[in-house]
Amino acid sequence: MSKDYYKILGVDKNASTEEIKKAFRKLAHKYHPDKKSGDETKFKEVNEAFQVLGDKNKRARYDQFGSDFEQQGGFGGGMGWDDFMRAARGGGFQGVNFGGFDMGDIFGDLFGFGGSSSNSRAGRVRGNDIQVDIELKFEEAVFGTEKEINLVKKNSCDVCRGTGVEPGSKMNHCQGCNGQGQVRRVQQTILGAMQTIATCPKCGGKGKIPEKNCKNCGGDGIVRNQSNYKIKIPAGIDDGETIRLAGKGDSAGSIGTAGDLYVKIHVKEDKRFEREGRNIFSEVVISYPQAVLGDKIEIDTLEGKKKLTIPEGVQSHQHIRLKGFGVPGLRSSDRGDHYVKVIVEVPKKVSRGAKKLIEELQKELE
Repeated sequence: MSKDYYKILGVDKNASTEEIKKAFRKLAHKYHPDKKSGDETKFKEVNEAFQVLGDKNKRARYDQFGSDFEQQGGFGGGMGWDDFMRAARGGGFQGVNFGGFDMGDIFGDLFGFGGSSSNSRAGRVRGNDIQVDIELKFEEAVFGTEKEINLVKKNSCDVCRGTGVEPGSKMNHCQGCNGQGQVRRVQQTILGAMQTIATCPKCGGKGKIPEKNCKNCGGDGIVRNQSNYKIKIPAGIDDGETIRLAGKGDSAGSIGTAGDLYVKIHVKEDKRFEREGRNIFSEVVISYPQAVLGDKIEIDTLEGKKKLTIPEGVQSHQHIRLKGFGVPGLRSSDRGDHYVKVIVEVPKKVSRGAKKLIEELQKELE
């Protein structure tokens, strides 16, 4: 019995190719066997329908003769369902053109590999990203500083400026791809005749090749040498945060763009302070009489030594707030606060005279 492929995909017989693609994509996501709600049988069915309706010639024959014209057996062609799924999950459809559709685009987010093949058509590659680690003193992270980084990496050739062309020479039309930057070939597969598109191996996707390669870099446009960068560390940066320097990673030479350089920050501990966000915490130990009577003492702050007023009757583990003595914000001039925890030290042994005075104080407070 002839199958109604239009009904399977839920489209009208006059549906456009874009509507057919959209319907197939939606149903393929819905019935994907790897999902809890998936249905392998229906997934096969919508694929079979798309194999026909997604191809202009097959669709015309189907409209005339029905599904019996050549589609009995679903996938056919000697490749089973397991083979198809392995190819899909392994990225086998990326860059494959079927009936005007990019199968990598259709199956990309469904099976977890590439999206559109436009990147491969462009023939552009990206250099590797690089990460370096630097260590800062506590105060450097709080107030900001400037550091110099020295590393050896791939850079654009300074003789040809990354073009790969010997100075005084010129670029010629690539004969391998006829200046297109990509090569195409047609293969017979389970989905019919499919056109694969790949970056031209001769010109690397540029469509042109140097008349003479640069002698300094051999035509790659890349040399490996020392690089020095001065990096401004913003005030308020915290341990584990990263600074990105766009385009300062490895060069891709004449066939692409440079990667990025990431600077990961490690902040040394300071025994005097602890940091939580933009606030600073420290502790100070005072005597019992200071707690009772109050006092003025000297403490360490991010601004150096400062006088701290201990109020009368302060309790042990009570915090005294120093407003605006904390860490600056990364994107603002506002600062957090400094909280000083007061620890009241109670002596384990006291003299007779001191004990007598404490007893008199106790009676006074009763």
